[in-house]
Amino acid sequence: MALLSVKNVCVGYGGFLLLDGISLNIERHERVCLLGRNGSGKTTLLKLINDELAPDSGTVSRSQGIATARLDQEVPEGIAGTVIDIITSGLGAKGRLLADYHRAGAMLAEAGGGDPRLMDRLDRLGRQLDAENGWAVHRQVDLVIARMGLPAEAEFSTLSTGLKRRTLLARALVSAPDILMLDEPTNHLDIDAIAWLENFLAAYGGTVVIVTHDREMVRKLASRIVEIDRGHLLDWQCDYPTFLQRKQESLENEETRNRLFDRKLTVEEAWLRQGVKARRTRDQGRLNLLLKMRAKRRLRQEQPGGVEMTLQEGRRSGNLVMAAENLGYAYPGKPVVCDLSTVILRQDRVGIIGPNGCGKTTLLRLLLGELPPQQGRVRLGSNLEVIYFDQLRAQLDPEKTVFDSVAGGNDTVTLNGRTRHVIGYLQKFLFTPERARTRVRSLSGGERCRLLLARLFTQPANVLVLDEPTNDLDIETLELLEELLLGFKGTLLLVSHDRAFLNHVVTSTLVFGGAGKIEETVGGYDDWLRQKEAAAAPVAAQPVPKPPRMRTPAVKMSFKEERELHSLPSLLEKLEAEKKNLLLSLADPAFYRGVSGDVAAVNIRLQRLETELHAAYLRWEYLEERKARAAAAGRKIAP
Repeated sequence: MALLSVKNVCVGYGGFLLLDGISLNIERHERVCLLGRNGSGKTTLLKLINDELAPDSGTVSRSQGIATARLDQEVPEGIAGTVIDIITSGLGAKGRLLADYHRAGAMLAEAGGGDPRLMDRLDRLGRQLDAENGWAVHRQVDLVIARMGLPAEAEFSTLSTGLKRRTLLARALVSAPDILMLDEPTNHLDIDAIAWLENFLAAYGGTVVIVTHDREMVRKLASRIVEIDRGHLLDWQCDYPTFLQRKQESLENEETRNRLFDRKLTVEEAWLRQGVKARRTRDQGRLNLLLKMRAKRRLRQEQPGGVEMTLQEGRRSGNLVMAAENLGYAYPGKPVVCDLSTVILRQDRVGIIGPNGCGKTTLLRLLLGELPPQQGRVRLGSNLEVIYFDQLRAQLDPEKTVFDSVAGGNDTVTLNGRTRHVIGYLQKFLFTPERARTRVRSLSGGERCRLLLARLFTQPANVLVLDEPTNDLDIETLELLEELLLGFKGTLLLVSHDRAFLNHVVTSTLVFGGAGKIEETVGGYDDWLRQKEAAAAPVAAQPVPKPPRMRTPAVKMSFKEERELHSLPSLLEKLEAEKKNLLLSLADPAFYRGVSGDVAAVNIRLQRLETELHAAYLRWEYLEERKARAAAAGRKIAP
């Protein structure tokens, strides 16, 4: 028997049917991924299942005694208490006992462990946990708190939005309901926490219904995919790769059927226009059929249009975009960046990954010159035109309308030399004319993300800096943004926890490894994992030398320096060619079927090669600067 059954349910808003006669059965131990466009009704369906919303018609039936829990996209108002209170609130009396035990332990630690009353209280609570068989639950609560990186004794009201959502996710996980519903659980989680959550859900004994735009999570967890499409449910009993293939075939078949139907309707309409003579009594059946076809055509819901994004590429930047040499920065008691040297060239697409709070945004600000380093230096290239997508969407004024947020008081925007009305431009980002007059504060997370992209893409750029652009975007929009970035001729810096997005877009990755250490690797997230595993193999590796620090001496160049300057371009070309060949080897799956030592050796050579290239580019720029200074001083320099 199904745990839960939805039969012929309709839910509408303002005369529009969001869910139109849907039916769904959910069985034990299923891993159901619920997909659909933003605004298609996924959250509404979860609320129906969780008994938070009554349908306009139809029924929702539950097996007797089943428990459900739902994590919402937004943080509800009115939640008070400490983090441990919130997490254990779904566990009843046992949860209150666990919260008291945590609180007593924290108070005892704060008192230095010498308060006999607190020790007695902790001992009494421990005996109660023994009697209630609560230690297994206690270990589970501690594990979830640790993996979510939560401050157990902090007041919920003082937390950031990200920590609040992680607290609510922890509450949903430890309550262990029969049906666990998670609405975008990966938002505000770092990659390590996402990987842990995947493993947790894969081993979870109950049923999981999850709404997520994280394609890797869908790929790893889904045993069944339910899609909401134009108010109807499509049930795909398959994994995600099979779903993608079958979905494409379904859309192509639908397009063919509609084309044939429209062709037949055109023929029948032409017949009707021939006049009374052609419409004899014996053709009354044909006329009735035509009327039914007209009604069917009126009721047809076309595939919703997708976002249409276009980037305005700016002037060609210099070959060097930015170079960091021995970069260092720290907050009091916390190193953020330690001794980082890297060179970013035109058309590089660099991913930046690391745990929440490690300093990814700080690194971006250092590389962009917005934050002065405490150690080392950053050199920016020429002709840079930068646009910056910030993860907090702070560039959007919540009191402005969508229209004014893009136009800045104007009625038109100019895109690649062509003038377009703001309303028409916003429609490309799925904002209706009515929605364009809405204030930013009332927009959903996905709408704010699309609005910020629309605002930024009105500006020409040759450097894109995107800090968590994937949160709240549906899968279709994510894939479109990927295609746009892959065709971008400029330079990209991308902070993201979306593993599929990183794999598809970036060509190299800066990985925070703790204590301010940052590792530079080739390729995306999966490439980093492979290189990390290969580097762990027992291969003796020599330490990679650091490039020498260079000072600017007197103006005059020696003959040896002039010869060196002349030879550097060919040296750089040779090193780049070797790097390209090594990358092609690492991109070939057959390469990894060879000796593991070969993989590790290639990665070691790549690391050394990056250092040699970095030093060579710095030397080239240094000598070019010497040459320019000598020319300005009136000295003749040989070519």
